[in-house]
Amino acid sequence: MADSRRRLLLDVDTGIDDAVALLYLLATPGVSIEAITCTAGNVGARQVATNNLALLELCGHAGVEVAVGSEVPLTIPLVTTEETHGDQGIGYAVLPPPRGHISGRHAVDVWLEAVRCHPGQVTGLVTGPLTNLALAIRAEPDLPMLLKGLVIMGGAFNYPGNTTPVAEWNIHVDPHAAKEVFAAYEGLPHGKLPVVCALETTERIECTPAHVDAVARAAGAGRELLDPDGPAGARSSSDNAVVACLSDALRFYMEFHRLYDQGYVAHLHDLFAAMVATGEAGFEERLATVDVETESSLTVGQTVADFAGMWKRAPNARIVSGNEPNAVFELMVRRLSHLARIHG
Repeated sequence: MADSRRRLLLDVDTGIDDAVALLYLLATPGVSIEAITCTAGNVGARQVATNNLALLELCGHAGVEVAVGSEVPLTIPLVTTEETHGDQGIGYAVLPPPRGHISGRHAVDVWLEAVRCHPGQVTGLVTGPLTNLALAIRAEPDLPMLLKGLVIMGGAFNYPGNTTPVAEWNIHVDPHAAKEVFAAYEGLPHGKLPVVCALETTERIECTPAHVDAVARAAGAGRELLDPDGPAGARSSSDNAVVACLSDALRFYMEFHRLYDQGYVAHLHDLFAAMVATGEAGFEERLATVDVETESSLTVGQTVADFAGMWKRAPNARIVSGNEPNAVFELMVRRLSHLARIHG
């Protein structure tokens, strides 16, 4: 009988929106998380791993392997963003110290074993800097063809950056790695090209207090009210552990966006990318050849897409050009409320 599971291999820098994406994946029937590899980005790689272990245990999936890869970018110094995601990376959320341990394997070894043992069956999902993936491709240049597919959250195309005027966070943390990854995909068949979820579509995924309340109510956990005008630092009083984790993480993220006059919302970039990886999110796409600026101090980390073929180079990316935020949140509420009913 054919294996109908959707095998996913995650590389993350958890991160509030990475955490919400992981909760969604753990709640989605038919999804098999082969392993989670960790890179430095939102916080350091060891803290990322701790966050993933704790979230897995919260949701009853303690057996998933969590491995650390490179703890610094390929070439430039590491910069993290605790001001955006909190000192631990998951906002105000506090989870029990995980009982599980970080794998003894390096992230690159995890990726190589997964694609070699299951060629054409594993979809990669990268929601952090591309450091580990670049190292894995260095070790196995055929990795792009061995994967079933790849989804990347990163970049900004003809759209303002969220880290510099032109650069998105994940790419800016390690632009050299991103440049190597896109170069490795140039000229491959359409189905093998990475689906790139960039800011122009991921910033449309604006989570509001009403979405959090909807998860809580659908889970039978009562109301969960996040006050857009409330003081910073409030905590959830929910007895449901999943709802409280979600609420406390997203409250921090909403306060961050409010501080920068973006509204009391949370951009769930990685949740959308996860839904693309599972095949549950509809989207439109445009083929392009993508390159990444690594030299200019003014525009380092900028992702440049040639949609018109001016460079006379083969496409290396499928850039998401349209999505459906309402459908994303309907699915989020359904999946996360079910998870909260079971594990809350």
